[in-house]
Formats: sequence, structure tokens, C-alpha cells
Amino acid sequence: MTNTPRGPLRAADPPLATRRTGRLALVALVALSGGCQGNPFANAPGDYGKLTPVERLRKIEPSGIEAMGHPATPPQTGEEMMAGANRIRTRFDGLESAQLSLEECRAAALERNLDLRVALVNPEIAATNVSQEEAAWESTLGATYRHNDLDSATSSSLTSAQQKFDTFVPEVTIPMRTGGSLVVGVPMTRNENDNPFTTLNPAYTTDFQIGLSQQLLRGAGRRANTNALRIASYNRQISEAQTKLEVIRQLAGVDRAYWRLFAARQALEVAQQQFELAQAQLDTAQRSVNAGRLAEIEVVRAQAGLSSRLESIITAQNTVLTTQRDLKRVLNLEGLEQDTTTMVIPASPPDPVLYTLDGPSLAVAAMDQRMEMLELELQLASDLSQIDFAKNQSLPLLTLDYTYRVNGLGDTFNSSTRVARENNFEDWELGLRGEIPIGNEAAKSQVRRALLTRLQRLATREARKAAITQEVLNAVDEINAGWQRIMAARQSVILNQRALDAEQRAFGVGNSTSNDVLDASTRLADSQLAEIRAVVDYQVAQIDLAFATGTLLGASRVDWAPGEPPEDIVPRDIPDRPPVYFNDSPGRALSSP
Repeated sequence: MTNTPRGPLRAADPPLATRRTGRLALVALVALSGGCQGNPFANAPGDYGKLTPVERLRKIEPSGIEAMGHPATPPQTGEEMMAGANRIRTRFDGLESAQLSLEECRAAALERNLDLRVALVNPEIAATNVSQEEAAWESTLGATYRHNDLDSATSSSLTSAQQKFDTFVPEVTIPMRTGGSLVVGVPMTRNENDNPFTTLNPAYTTDFQIGLSQQLLRGAGRRANTNALRIASYNRQISEAQTKLEVIRQLAGVDRAYWRLFAARQALEVAQQQFELAQAQLDTAQRSVNAGRLAEIEVVRAQAGLSSRLESIITAQNTVLTTQRDLKRVLNLEGLEQDTTTMVIPASPPDPVLYTLDGPSLAVAAMDQRMEMLELELQLASDLSQIDFAKNQSLPLLTLDYTYRVNGLGDTFNSSTRVARENNFEDWELGLRGEIPIGNEAAKSQVRRALLTRLQRLATREARKAAITQEVLNAVDEINAGWQRIMAARQSVILNQRALDAEQRAFGVGNSTSNDVLDASTRLADSQLAEIRAVVDYQVAQIDLAFATGTLLGASRVDWAPGEPPEDIVPRDIPDRPPVYFNDSPGRALSSP
């Protein structure tokens, strides 16, 4: 028996062009991955974004206040001082003015307030999250192409050494809300090799297959798979509740700024009246001294009183400017910017009315009207959904896979397609895949965290109820006390006016001094300012009560809708949004009676 020596492994000698093609493909892919962006394996300056100069970040310049203004020479003589006093008193004379009612201020704030513009976009942003989650069930059209050029050593003549294999698989993936997906595809292949025993060379296949994958435990069920959509929907409603709260807060801020400006202008009028009384007292004292009825000291006392009144005017004027600037900022009206000299004159005078309020009943009503409570209820509903989802995620993973396939084979593409249409060859697969984490501590921790979050939210709700009740009762007490303050202040003004008149008459007959008259004038001014503060505080207390109950002060109702961003930055293919929670009309609504 003769032993035949074993020959070496058979390896075909590929053409030189095939080798070069593979190498050139590698070079082309590396170049394509880098593109025109330089070396794909190294850092580039553009990777860090635009860098700010270090000096600008770390160097702090002095204010240079000397270059911001010009030093002024203070008055030196009495005439210069009096001229300066007159300029200060008439500082606002001749300036343009704009009379605004409280309703006009509210309407302007709803239309032009910058903070409201920002807040009104938040619901739109939240709505895009809902649309994004809805898109999770959009079908996907995909295609895969793969080319294989094989050159393998082989030990048998029955095995191909060189082979070219092309695969093209177009398919449509249809997600299901139950936790599965349906894939419909048409896999197509072309196989060419150097095996002389191959029946079809090249060989074409054209199959039609349907694949179904379904989760049975973890990730199974409609509620588990729609959790993200449900959370996004709750967040959208939370965003609208927060925006409604911001609308109420901004309008309440407008009302407060309006009444603060009213109080500042009234205080300026009182200061002006006090200056005029001091000026009249100085003139009376000067005439009495000239007539020889009083000593020169009375003129000096009257001049000192006049100077102190000037300081009150300066302080009151500055308060008017600062409070007026606050109102201008929230209104943001064109032509009434913060840097304009136009004076804003409140045209809606206060009209205090005595109200009999039931604090406990108002507190109960506030629980239904406060947006913070609605926000908490929505968050609790979101927490409950998150708990269910966390429990579902703690289950074992069990996946059912099923594939049905119709096979087609031929020496050309058309012949393989014809065989597939005849449906003579078909097969199917059924499989199960399971996975159980050892310990499963991560999923258990998620369940505990979801439960603790809900318990924390429940405690927060009770604390919020107590805080709202306190706010309502405090506002009711402020209103009740405010009315008493108004009555007391008005009585004080009447009595101090009588005292001033008596002191002026006594001074005219020499039975009083300038200090007595000025002191009586000061007490009158204090009582007038007290009345102004009491009236304005009474209005603000009503605003606080309305805010505490989740409403607006007044008889006007406000409907709002999410604001739309400018058209030049909105893509034209954005679909319509879901209807607005509070108002189905598009755009931004203004106040309506």
C-alpha cells in the first residue's frame, strides 16, 4: 500500500487588480471618515468651539467713573442755592407724560412683557416632547447593502477559494405599542465563486420575509411602552400650569408696580406741598421780622425748615423715577422704554371698599384654583406611571421571535423573483430568548426610588396646602387691618390739618414760633404719607389675596395660549400641535372682558 503525500492547502492566486482594489477601498474609507476635517485621530482647534481671549476672562478693569461724567461745581451763594432748589422742584416740569390706566397696563404686559414671552414658549417646547415620543411608533424604511470579496485558503476542491457575495436587504420596520415590532423585508443576494461544481454561478436569491419580535415580560404591554408618552403629556400640562401661574404672577407684578408708582407720585406731591408751606412760612416770618413783630431767629428757623423740605423732594423724585422704571420694564411699550424721559401718570385712582371675607372658604377655593396644586396632582400621576414602569422593568426579559420566509432562487434576478412569486419554497422560525439578572438590584432600586419620590411628593402636597392656607388667611388679615389703617390715617390727616391751621393763626398773632408751625406741617405730612401707604397697601393686599387664591384682581378674564416663535426660525414642515389645554385658539391671546 502506497502512501500518497498530502499536498499543501489550495489557495488561488488572486489577480493583482483585486489586491489593489481592496487596498484602495481601505484608503478611501479612511479618507472618507476624515473628510475635509483633517486628521480623524487627532484633536483640532474647532473641536473646542470659539475660545474667548484669556484677558477678557481674567482681567478686571477699573470702573473709570471719572471718564463717565464731568465734575460739577457746587453752588456757592444763597442765590445760586435758591436757583438750584427751584431747578430741583421743577425737574419734571415740561417733560412728556403718558397717562395709563390699570387695564391698559395689564393689556400691555400681556402683549409685550418679555418675561411672559419667554414663559409662553415653554408649553410649545413641552409639546415638541410629546410629538417626539409619538414619533417612537413611526415606521422606518431601511436598506442594507454589503459586498464581500473573499479569498480563502481551502483544502478541498469542493469548497470555493474565491467568492464575491453581494447582499441587499430593503425592509420596513413597524413598531407596535405592545412592545414588539414587525419587520417586512425582501433580502436579495448575488453569489459568484470559483467552485466548478456549483450549479448556478452566479446565483441570485430573492426572498420575502416577515419577522415579528414581541416582549412577553419586561417591556411588554401597552402601558409600559407608552410610559414615556404619558410622562411627556403630563409634563406638557405641567408646563401650561406653570405658564398660567407665571401669567398671574406677572399681572400681579404689574398691579403692584402700578400702585407703587401711584404711591411715589402721591408722596412727591406731599413733599411739594410741604415745601410750599415752608416757603409760605418763610415769607410770613420775613414780613413779621421786617415789621418788627418777631425776632430774626424766626427767619433762620423758617429757612432751615425750607432746606429740609428740599431733601424730601429730591428723595421723592428719585423714588418716582425708580418705581416708574419698574413699570416701564414690565410693560415694555414702544416709545416708553426705560431710558425715555416720558413720565408715566397712573390714571386709575384707588377706590378702597370694605369687604367682608371668609378666610377658610377662600382657602378651600384656593386649593382648586392654585396652579401649584394642579402641578402637584399632575406630578403625582406621572409618579404613578413611573412606578408601574419601574415594576415592569424589574421583570425578566423574555422575547418571542417569529420569522416567515418565502424563498426564491435563480441564475438571474428575474428568475429568482419568479420563483419567489410562485411560493414553492417557504420556511419559518420560532424562537424564545430569556434573560434574568442575577440579583436584579438595579431594577429594584429604581422601583424603590419611584415609590419614595411619590411619597415625597405626597408630603410636599400637604405642605403646599398648609402654605396656601396660610397665604390666604394672611392676605385676609392684611385686608381687614388695611381698612382700619385707612380710617385711622384719614382721621389723623383731618386732626393734623386742624393743628397746622391753629399753629399758623397763632404765629400770625405772635403766640407761636416757626418751629411750631413747621413741626405741625411735618406731622401733617407724616399723616398724609401714612394715608397713602395705607391705601396702597390695601390695594396690594387685595392683589395678594387674588394671587393666593389663584385668580386675578378685577372683573377681567384673561385667556392665554402658547406663543409661537418667529416665522423665520420655524421650519415649514412642522406639523400642527395638539390643542392648547386652556385655549384652543392659536397664537397668543390678550385680555378679554
